[in-house]
Amino acid sequence: MPAIPATTVANLRDLGTLPLGEGRSVREGLVFRSGQLDRLDAEDPVVAGLGIRTVVDFRTAAERTERPDRVPPGGRLVVADVLADFLATSGLPPAARLKTLLSDPALAEEHLGGGRAQAAFARTYRAFVSSDSARASYRALLMELGDPHAGPLLFHCTAGKDRTGWAATVVLSLLGADERTVTDEYLAVNPAVREAFAPLIEGFTLQGGDPELALALLGVVPGYLEAAQDEVAVRHGSMEKYVREGLGVPDETVAVIRERLTVYAA
Repeated sequence: MPAIPATTVANLRDLGTLPLGEGRSVREGLVFRSGQLDRLDAEDPVVAGLGIRTVVDFRTAAERTERPDRVPPGGRLVVADVLADFLATSGLPPAARLKTLLSDPALAEEHLGGGRAQAAFARTYRAFVSSDSARASYRALLMELGDPHAGPLLFHCTAGKDRTGWAATVVLSLLGADERTVTDEYLAVNPAVREAFAPLIEGFTLQGGDPELALALLGVVPGYLEAAQDEVAVRHGSMEKYVREGLGVPDETVAVIRERLTVYAA
C-alpha cells in the first residue's frame, strides 16, 4: 500500500483497494490514515483532491498543543486521545515522545535499551485495547465511519504508525480482511516513517546512539501488533466481540461501516 505523494502530510495512505476476500475490497477514497497534520497546506493539490470532511486526531493534549492540526477547509476535527488514561497511570509512552528520546541517546538507552523498547511498545499496544480512553477513541472513529452520510475521513496520530496502525487494523478486521492483509498493511508504513524521521535517526547515531534502538522506536514490528491482538483474544475472544462489546459499537453501525467501505468486483 504505497503512500500518497502529498508534500505537506507525512505517511498519507488510502485504505482503499485492500483485498477483503471473496472478490471484495475496501472502497477507495473514504478512509485515510496519516501522520500529524501540523504542516498541511490547503493549497496542496493532492490533499485537496481527497475531499476530507472529518479528521480524527488520536494524539495527546501535549502533542496537539505543540503541533496543532491544520484541518482541510470545510473539515471537522474530532479529538480522540487514545493515551489519556495510559498517561495518568504509566507516564508518557515511547509512541508519544519519539523526538525527545531520539535527541538524547543516553536517555534512550537508559530507559529503552536492552529490549525495553519492545516491551514498552507491547504494553502500550495492550492499552490500546484495554484502557477506557482508548476504547472511547476507537469507538469514536467507528461511529464516524458508521455515519451513512459521512464524507471521506482521515485518522492520524504523530508518526501515523502505532495508534493509527491499530485503528487501521480494527477497521480492516471488521471488514473481513485476513491476517496477512492486516499485517502487511500495518508494516507498510515503515519506509515512509523512517524517511520522515531520517534526520533524527542520523543525529541519534552520530551522537553515539544505537541505530537498532532508533529503528525500534520509529518503526513497527509484528510483535507490537500481536500484543494488541492477544489482548483482544484474552479479553473478548474475537475482534467482532471487541468492537461490539469492548467498544460498544451497535450492530447497525457495524452494518453501515461494512456497506459503506466494501466494494464488490464486477
